[in-house]
Amino acid sequence: VQLQASGGGLVQAGGSLRLSCSVSGINFRLFPVGWYRQAPGKQRDMVAIIGAEHSTDYADSVKGRFTISRDNVRRNVYLQMNSLKPEDTAVYYCKITSNRDYWGQGTQVTVSS
Repeated sequence: VQLQASGGGLVQAGGSLRLSCSVSGINFRLFPVGWYRQAPGKQRDMVAIIGAEHSTDYADSVKGRFTISRDNVRRNVYLQMNSLKPEDTAVYYCKITSNRDYWGQGTQVTVSS
């Protein structure tokens, strides 16, 4: 199973980014996928999760600003991030969960004030 995350970068506060994660080697449509982030010196936290039936859950800190979606044909999961804040700066990881967790390599998001 492989996950390839992309779309990170440097953006000013108030700006937007769209992260993408391409998943291969697993029956993508059957399993929940999510985005997590880890800032320097902090633990890795859940940002958003989307289930196989497209139900979603978000961390309180991103509700109303971030949107997770999935494309089962392209086997991709996306994270649209709007109204970005400096505290959103972190490495963002995608994860898919079947009988175990599989992680992508992470993509850096930096929000300048």
